Amino acid sequence: MARSWFPALIVAAAAAFGTAARAQDAGFALTIKDHRFEPTELQVPAGKKFKLRVKNLDATPEEFDSSDLRREKVIPGKSEATILIGPLKPGTYKFIGEFHEATAKGTLVAK
Repeated sequence: MARSWFPALIVAAAAAFGTAARAQDAGFALTIKDHRFEPTELQVPAGKKFKLRVKNLDATPEEFDSSDLRREKVIPGKSEATILIGPLKPGTYKFIGEFHEATAKGTLVAK
């Protein structure tokens, strides 16, 4: 009888841990279509790590490139990639599609 609280404690702890893990794994998405990023500006939280999922709908590869974020990732045509970013200080961070610099441009705004 003294240990009847133990299973409930384990369930509560597991639920709390799951919630914390989901909050930490915040994700944001960009799409590449017609050699352009959509959206061109994406607001993200400052001070937190997050995942950026980049989905390339074009048939040709594109390279997500950002010297501001210190990230480069080639995304083959008709596929997607996840890029881990952060934590970022508040500000604006530019990125381009290196294979189509004239049209593939965007910014992350950390607030």
